[in-house]
Amino acid sequence: FNPAMQAQIVRRAMLLRDLRQALQGRQMLLHYQPIIDLRSGQVVKAEALLRWQHPGRGLVAPGQFIAVAEESELIVPIGRWVLATACEMLGRWQEQPHLRDVCLSVNVSARQFRQPDFAAQVAQCLDDAGARPHLLELELTESLVLENVVESIAKMHQLRTRGVRFAVDDFGTGYSSLAYLTRLPLHRLKIDRSFVLHLGERSSDDVVVQTILGMARNLELDV
Repeated sequence: FNPAMQAQIVRRAMLLRDLRQALQGRQMLLHYQPIIDLRSGQVVKAEALLRWQHPGRGLVAPGQFIAVAEESELIVPIGRWVLATACEMLGRWQEQPHLRDVCLSVNVSARQFRQPDFAAQVAQCLDDAGARPHLLELELTESLVLENVVESIAKMHQLRTRGVRFAVDDFGTGYSSLAYLTRLPLHRLKIDRSFVLHLGERSSDDVVVQTILGMARNLELDV
């Protein structure tokens, strides 16, 4: 034991306490990052980014609290709120001509995806918001999808039949993806940032990215 360990335990306990209060006090926010087609200059997609408006610390980025929320069960109610809020925004966008066809991408946590009624939750959120399912894209990590492939495929197909799209985030960091890539009902791959950050600097990263692009093109997946 040393004082630093105690301080870390206290910080974590305070963060968990504040997170519980954040859900009750409506301190969570969604920011929408536009993704633009460079050829047309039009916004074709947006990504929902979670932020926490803490009354004392100001705007808190997810990197500072998501890991703690994942370790506890708090990530599940947070995820449900994110999904419901994102679908509500999709419903509002449909009333605006310049936004009605914009696809919205939402990250899904491992604990949230493993909930037995996850597919039903998504369907309910879409129905409540009156949002078109094909404009919702759920982002899953490679490790999440590969943890229980059969169950993951079943849940994804359940939602895919309604029109919901799927993307794999951080692609390229796993080891078994290629074996299951053709079985997953995917629409998009997001190359892991560790490869993208050094494009043009490290030839090995260039080769990895070019390989993923070629493979995705042959599988008719967006990147």
